Amino acid sequence: MKTVKNDTQSLNEKDRENVWHHISPYNEKNYPMIASEAKGSWITDHQGNKYLDAMSGLWCVNVGYGREELARVAYEQMKKMAYTSMTQSHEPGIKLAEKINDMLDDDYMIFYSNSGSDANEVAFKIARQYHQQNGESSRYKFISRYRAYHGGSMGALAATGQALRKYKYEPLSSGFLHVAPPDNYRRPAGMSVEQYNLQRAGELEDKIIWEQKETIAGIIMEPLITGGGVLIPDQVYVKEVEKICKRHGVLLIIDEVICGFGRTGKAFGHKHFDIKPDIITMAKGLTSGYLPLSVTAVRKDLYESFKSSEDNSHFRHVNTFGGNPTACAVALKNIEIMEQENLTDRAAVLGNRLQQELEELRSHPYVGDVRGLGFLMGIELVEDKNTKEPASAERIGKIIGDCKTNGLIIGKNGDTVAGYNNILTLSPPLSSTDDDLGFIIDVVKKVFKENEV
Repeated sequence: MKTVKNDTQSLNEKDRENVWHHISPYNEKNYPMIASEAKGSWITDHQGNKYLDAMSGLWCVNVGYGREELARVAYEQMKKMAYTSMTQSHEPGIKLAEKINDMLDDDYMIFYSNSGSDANEVAFKIARQYHQQNGESSRYKFISRYRAYHGGSMGALAATGQALRKYKYEPLSSGFLHVAPPDNYRRPAGMSVEQYNLQRAGELEDKIIWEQKETIAGIIMEPLITGGGVLIPDQVYVKEVEKICKRHGVLLIIDEVICGFGRTGKAFGHKHFDIKPDIITMAKGLTSGYLPLSVTAVRKDLYESFKSSEDNSHFRHVNTFGGNPTACAVALKNIEIMEQENLTDRAAVLGNRLQQELEELRSHPYVGDVRGLGFLMGIELVEDKNTKEPASAERIGKIIGDCKTNGLIIGKNGDTVAGYNNILTLSPPLSSTDDDLGFIIDVVKKVFKENEV
């Protein structure tokens, strides 16, 4: 035990001296958890403590940790051919593109990158070039929603509607506009959900008109806003946005980086709303986080405008690691596992049970709303149920800390919009067992019971 303690202390000191942690304030007193191994839905830290990871890492480990099948596929592909660029092609990339089209039940061209941010950057460039080559060179602006997250690079961050993520990094890329999202919990009193969602969609159309529709290239949105607070639109909103796009010649870009690959109980989140996006971006669950890989799927008729023989009409974008054959092989195996184990259907079953079991939290004095779709949930905390004043950072931190003390890692919509980082998030592996789900439910109920005053 002494050796482990001393070893951990040494690692902590080396960590503090050398590692700059993602999206984490500097804390002189507390060291980060040093994870040492993981299996299924569970992570073990360097001291042997076990935690159920109810966030699937960063919303990504859909098939769970420790999948030897994925490690073996990566090993075999690396032995055969670890790398070739996508200026050429390779068999895993070809097969994966075909498989993704099968899952989409549609006809897209697949462009590979490394991350969700990359995939969205590619979408913006393709959209602008498409309009240029389609005779509408004035279309360059994109509309997104406040509270939505689309990535950390300069263009994707400009599309992001979270002011705290942008603060001190501006000015960012130009041409990005924002409208309010449908936040059904905070809709005006006396207004139905459908009326409110149609109003929000109407505001988006107003923005297109006010900005001169001939300047709008695309609208980008997640099927539901995930990291910004798990804001789930009504069916009528998404369908209306699609109609608005068609009415004004605007491309509809759907960001499936989190919602894709079974998370919402369907293969892709937009499948809940019966729409046909022009461009779809995806990452995270594509490989369950085992290797970096992302996709920008582009409707075939858009691709046609890039087939011209004129100078500079091809898409002049290259990515060193995007579409790496090993990552593509892992993605194919990851999708195979999901299909063999029916993990998309499993996500719907687990999510329904989680929603039913935690519905009782609505009676908690500091819970304003409990919402979810598939195996994805948001619990909105408030100081006052009547005014809906968002809960304090201290209250949020206390519940997250208490969950971790009880062996459960949950998340929150951190560093998004000042004063509105008050939503706890759960997004466990889709491979979670019934016992895992029972543990999540028991810990969450226990912690909220202990935090009633």
